[in-house]
Amino acid sequence: MFVRRGFRVLWVPLIASVMLAGCGGGSERARIPEKEPIYETPRLSERELRQCMADLRAAEVKYDPLPDRNFGGGCSAMDSVKLLDVGVPVANLGAMQCPLARTFAQWAFYAAMPAARKFLGSELVKIETMGSYACRNVNGASTGRLSEHAFANAVDVAAFILADGRRVTVTSGWHGSSDERAFLRALHQSACKRFQTVLGPDYNRAHYDHLHFDMGRGPYCR
Repeated sequence: MFVRRGFRVLWVPLIASVMLAGCGGGSERARIPEKEPIYETPRLSERELRQCMADLRAAEVKYDPLPDRNFGGGCSAMDSVKLLDVGVPVANLGAMQCPLARTFAQWAFYAAMPAARKFLGSELVKIETMGSYACRNVNGASTGRLSEHAFANAVDVAAFILADGRRVTVTSGWHGSSDERAFLRALHQSACKRFQTVLGPDYNRAHYDHLHFDMGRGPYCR
């Protein structure tokens, strides 16, 4: 069990803003966009990256730093890390830009864990995601704008495992029991205060089974 020293609240500006992200699954094997336009990849300064990783270490978050990578089609994973444990394990994560990883760890510790105790009466023991990096367009379309997932700047959260054995999914819980609805909506609203873009089942049918968080252009909360 981690003993948290807490996160400092830091707003790390991205050098380049990118378009609002959509979802449709977080698989890294998703279709690579057909065209290859030139995109400006968001980058951190060396100082910002050092500070971000220092914040993760200070909060005792387990992570591995990752090398910068360009995947073609405008897709890249720069200034990124792989989160291993944020106080509870998180499934299916790949590369995440460090500011996204830091904000996600804050959300998990300060929102998801307390909300599980408050609304569900049990400890949170695992978070399940649909992934983070995926080289694809918004909503998985064959043409159009690249998703924030294509920059390792988005994550899709699908389910929560509790110590009492329950598994609360966005698919069933969003319109499920009163305590599950309260739990998931509390997490959605907390995320809206932290991430630049938050999309859930009320946004469109593509998000019926997950909560999408990204650090792109915003704020936008649906």
